[in-house]
Amino acid sequence: MAQHRRRRTTALALGVPLILTAAGGLAYGVLPGSQPRASAATTAAPAWATATADGFASVDALGQNGTYGGRDGRIVTVKTLADLEKYATASEPYVIVVAATITMDPVGKEIKVQSDKTIVGSGTSGQIVGGGFFLGSGVHNVIIRNLTIRDAYQGVWNDKEHDFDAIQMDGAHHVWIDHNDLRHMADGLIDVRKDSTYVTVSWNKLSQDNKAFGIGWTENVVTDITIHHNWIRETEQRNPSTDNAAHAHLYNNFLEDAAGTDISSSYGNYSRGATRMVLENSWFQGFKNPVIKDSTASIVQKGNTFVGTSGRNESGGTAFDPKTYYAYTLDKTADVPALLKSGVGPRSSIGTTATASTKAAAATTLTVAKDGSGQYSTVQAAVNAVPAGNPSRVVISVKPGTYRELVKVPSNKPHVTIQGSGGSRNDTVIVYNNASGTPKPDGSGTYGTGGSATVAVEADDFQARNLTISNDFDEASHQDIANQAVALRTAADKVFLDGVIVSGDQDTLLVDTAAKEKLGRVYMTNSYVIGNVDFIFGRATAVIDKSVITLKKRWNGTSAGYVTAPSTAAGRKGILIANSTVNGDVSSASFYLGRPWHAGGDASLDPQTTVRNTSLSAAIKSTPWTDMSGFSWKDDRFAEYKNTGAGSGAASSNRPQLTDAQATGQEVADWLGDWTPSGS
Repeated sequence: MAQHRRRRTTALALGVPLILTAAGGLAYGVLPGSQPRASAATTAAPAWATATADGFASVDALGQNGTYGGRDGRIVTVKTLADLEKYATASEPYVIVVAATITMDPVGKEIKVQSDKTIVGSGTSGQIVGGGFFLGSGVHNVIIRNLTIRDAYQGVWNDKEHDFDAIQMDGAHHVWIDHNDLRHMADGLIDVRKDSTYVTVSWNKLSQDNKAFGIGWTENVVTDITIHHNWIRETEQRNPSTDNAAHAHLYNNFLEDAAGTDISSSYGNYSRGATRMVLENSWFQGFKNPVIKDSTASIVQKGNTFVGTSGRNESGGTAFDPKTYYAYTLDKTADVPALLKSGVGPRSSIGTTATASTKAAAATTLTVAKDGSGQYSTVQAAVNAVPAGNPSRVVISVKPGTYRELVKVPSNKPHVTIQGSGGSRNDTVIVYNNASGTPKPDGSGTYGTGGSATVAVEADDFQARNLTISNDFDEASHQDIANQAVALRTAADKVFLDGVIVSGDQDTLLVDTAAKEKLGRVYMTNSYVIGNVDFIFGRATAVIDKSVITLKKRWNGTSAGYVTAPSTAAGRKGILIANSTVNGDVSSASFYLGRPWHAGGDASLDPQTTVRNTSLSAAIKSTPWTDMSGFSWKDDRFAEYKNTGAGSGAASSNRPQLTDAQATGQEVADWLGDWTPSGS
C-alpha cells in the first residue's frame, strides 16, 4: 500500500518572499477556493488562525488531513506561563496567541503540547525564553508559528547534560514549524526524532547554537520532511543532520557561516543512513563540508550555489520527485540570501487581533479562473461584481495563470483583497503594456503616467497578496512615445501589499493619494519591486519593509537609474525603505537612491525618502541622492540610517545620516500612525 495520498486541495507554499516564493508566496491562511476542513464556526477567524501547512505536512496520511492546527477551536490570548501550558496541554483544539515574553520555570522546561493546536506569536511580541515545546508520540496536527524561542543556553557549548531544545518531537506527525526565530539553546534548536513524520519547517531563522536541527534517531525509515526557506546562520553542526529519513526535501535554504565570528561550521546538510534527500536551489556561504552523505544514503543536488565553501560537497544515489506528494515552486537560487534575510522569522502581520470590520462579518470570496472553473474569467469582472459601498471584506481569489487585462478598484469599493491562489506569487500574474504615451483606443489622447497602470487602486483598505502585477511595455520598440509605464498605482489609504511582485521599468510603483490634501498610506512587506527609473514614486506615505528592491538595466542595456522619486506634501511622511535589500544585475555605482519630484513644479512640496537598516549593493552611488527638474535634493528630506552592504557609506554633506535620536521618530510605526496592517 502506498504510504501517502496526495492532497485534494491546493498546497500552500509559504512564502515570500509565501516567500518572499521569486519570491515564494507569503499568503497566510487557507487558500480561497479550497474546501475548508473546519466547521463553519471558524469562518470569521483571521487568516493566520486558519492557516494550513505546505510540504509534507500538507499530505493526507495516518488518518490526518493535512496540518491546520487549532483552527477548529477557540482563539485564546496568553501572557503567562500558566495560561500557555493550560491551553497547550488541553485535549481540545485551540489557537493560542502568545502576546508577551514568557520565561520558562524551571529553565529548560518543555511544554508537552497536545494535538490540534496552533501556537502563534502576536506580531513580534511572542517570545519563549529559557525553554520550549515537546510533542510526544502520537501528537499530531500542531502548528508552531511566529515565535521567538531563545536563551536556554547553560554556558557549555557542546552540552551533553542539558537537553533543552526549542522544539522537540518524539513520534509526532503532521507538524508545521513556520516563521520562528530559534536561537541560543542548550542542545538543539529543532529535533525531529523517533519516527516523527509529515513535518514542514519553513521560513525560520536558526542561529547561535551548536546543534541546529537533528532528524532521525531511529532504525525505521519512515520520516517524511520538507525544509524550505530557512536561514541557518552561525551554527556548528546538524544543519540539518538527517538520519534514516524516507523522503527529505530541502529547498531554498540559506546556510551562512559568517567570517570573523566565534562560531565555525563543521558541516552543513548531512544525509545519513538510508536517507533519500533532494536538495534544491539553496545557497551555501562560507560553510565547511557544505553537503555530505554516508555511503548508504542518497543526495540529489539541483541548482545549488556555493560561495567560499570548503571540504566535502557530495551527491549521489536515488532521487524522488517531491511533486509526487505536493506542489511547490522554487525561488531562484540567486535570490535566496536577500529573500531570506528579509523574509524569515516572526511577521508583524501574523497573530495580531483582527480589525472591527473583519470581526463584524466573514469575508466574501469571489473566484477568478481563466479556464472557466471560477465564478469569473477576468479579475476586473470580479471587481465589478463587488457591490458599491460594500461594508466588509471581499476576497477575489485568482487562480494561477496570466491575466492580460487592466484592473481598476474604484473608490466606492473598499475592503477588497486580490489574492493569488497558487503556490507562489509567480503563479498568478496580472499584466498589461500601456505607457504614458500610448494612444487611447477612443482617440481621446494618451494615457498619461497615472493612467498607464496595469492595476489601479482607488479604494481604501485594499489588500493584495501572493501575485505579480506587471507592466511589460516594450521601451526598445517604442522610443517614439513617453515611456513611463506603471504596473501598480495606489491612490487610497490603508493599502496593504503582502507577498507580491510589482515589476516594470520606469515608474513601476506609483504610490499616490486621492488628493494632495488627503492622507494615503501604503504598507508593502515580504515583496519585490523591480524597475530602473523613479520606480517607487509619488506623494503617499509609503513603507517598503522587509522586501527586495531589484535594480534593472535600461532598455538599451545600460545601467543608470533612480530608486525613488517622492513628491511628498509638506508636513507629511514620504517614502520609507526599511529592513530590506537593494540589489540587481546592474553596474557598480550606477543608481541613485532617489531624487525630489516636485510634481508640476510645485515648490510647496517637501519630498522625503528615508532608507534605513537596509542592505545596499555596490550598484548604489557613493553620493546616493541627486537633483531633479531644477529642485535640489538638499532642500528636501533625504536621509539614511544604519544601512549595510557595499553600497552603504559614512555620513557626509552628500550623504546625510540620521542620528539615533532622529531615527526613533522615523520608524515604520511613525509612518503608519494609528493603522496596524493586518491580513484579512
